[in-house]
Amino acid sequence: MAKEKSKNLEFKNKKAFHDYFILDKYEAGVVLEGSEVKALREGRANLKDSFVRIIKGEVFILNMHISHLSTTHSTYRPDERRSRKLLLNKKEIEKMFTKVTKDGVTLVPLKMYFNSKNVVKILIATAQGKKLHDKREDLKRKQCKEKHNKH
Repeated sequence: MAKEKSKNLEFKNKKAFHDYFILDKYEAGVVLEGSEVKALREGRANLKDSFVRIIKGEVFILNMHISHLSTTHSTYRPDERRSRKLLLNKKEIEKMFTKVTKDGVTLVPLKMYFNSKNVVKILIATAQGKKLHDKREDLKRKQCKEKHNKH
């Protein structure tokens, strides 16, 4: 019996594109525990309320939710919303830190996925917060685009 190729798993943070102007993107590895990787393969992750912080020269993603699998033993279950370290090189971290110290620039997770080598990666970005009128403009543009595509 041939092993079938699994579908490309991607967890997107749609809210980030709605709330922020994306400036620069960075790809980072994530420090996970074994049961968390299995849960990701099952599609049990949520980036909606998560955010990225630089703490003592290291980058962490906070509030990212990875649900438990029912098969995971209770003593090996990590906290679902624990902070997870992101793996980036020192130059990238310094570059992000200088941008984040400026006004209005923040770090947001955009998407998490398995790369071609089957390793979990997360795409984070430096972003500028949108004002309410910018969000309204985006909605108008999106609705106009949908109307034109229907005709």
